[in-house]
Amino acid sequence: MNYLDPSEYEAYGLETTTPLAWVTCASAMIDAHCRRTSLAIAQYQERLRLAEDRNTVRLTYLPLAAAGPATTPIVSAQGRYATPRRGDWAMEDIRSQAALVFGLPNTWTAIDPAAIDVYPETGELRLPVNVLGLAFSEIDVVYTAGLSTIPGAVKTACAQIVRNAQATPALNVRTSQMDRLHMQYFADTLVDQMVRNLLAPYVAQKVG
Repeated sequence: MNYLDPSEYEAYGLETTTPLAWVTCASAMIDAHCRRTSLAIAQYQERLRLAEDRNTVRLTYLPLAAAGPATTPIVSAQGRYATPRRGDWAMEDIRSQAALVFGLPNTWTAIDPAAIDVYPETGELRLPVNVLGLAFSEIDVVYTAGLSTIPGAVKTACAQIVRNAQATPALNVRTSQMDRLHMQYFADTLVDQMVRNLLAPYVAQKVG
């Protein structure tokens, strides 16, 4: 999506005659820099491992946001229990015995999205524990995340990239000759420190 509408050009310091292609390319560069499909609400899928004795995970793309008419950003989720290694579960532990009898290890189990505690700003999910008290070792989750309203900082960054492109002699070419690959070649010049600072809160960070 374009992060600047033609009606906003003047407000963000661009000429009203600025070709739409410049804004389209600048918006694409913002998405690439932020390592995401779009800063608007979009759907993502991640498979994550849970730390031992932990029942929480943190998702990569923030903030988590429900896409109407949904009431939760979690579209679907499934988890599985790992096969216990020798010494992990005591043989007399009734939980381990029951889990093995019912074939729970390595089997994917659907998780009700409504049963997951969601913290939108941090991306943390707190997962339900089954009746045996067992925690998942791995989950696969489909969710939605992004901004329902594009903030001024992103619009300013988009306009700044366009101005940087217009000021770069090698990019002063016919609009019909300009494409995303050409713009990406000059990424270090166009996405300057000011743009990086404006976009810093929106860059996806993989949590290890």
